[in-house]
Amino acid sequence: MFTLRSQHMAAFVVVQESIENEAVFNQYRAKAPATIEAYGGKFLARGGNLEVMEGELPHKRLVIIEFPTRQDAIAWYNSSEYQEILPMRLSSSKGIFAVVDGV
Repeated sequence: MFTLRSQHMAAFVVVQESIENEAVFNQYRAKAPATIEAYGGKFLARGGNLEVMEGELPHKRLVIIEFPTRQDAIAWYNSSEYQEILPMRLSSSKGIFAVVDGV
């Protein structure tokens, strides 16, 4: 059931990735923040010192981006600004990219 509360619930983009071409990825990294901010997004975690407490992660890097709503996160991902730089990320890294609702 879709409620008014869920319309205003924060959503999180969670990315787990391994960078394979640092030079190309750095070009993406320089341009991505402006596209995220334009849709109300902000980084909560971006790479950093990741310590796995249980199990195994298939990729070495973790990114968490908060958006005001799921609709904002999806609008950002589908935006022409982000789609223009997306090929840089896809060609320079491998990973998992997901959106999850907050509680």
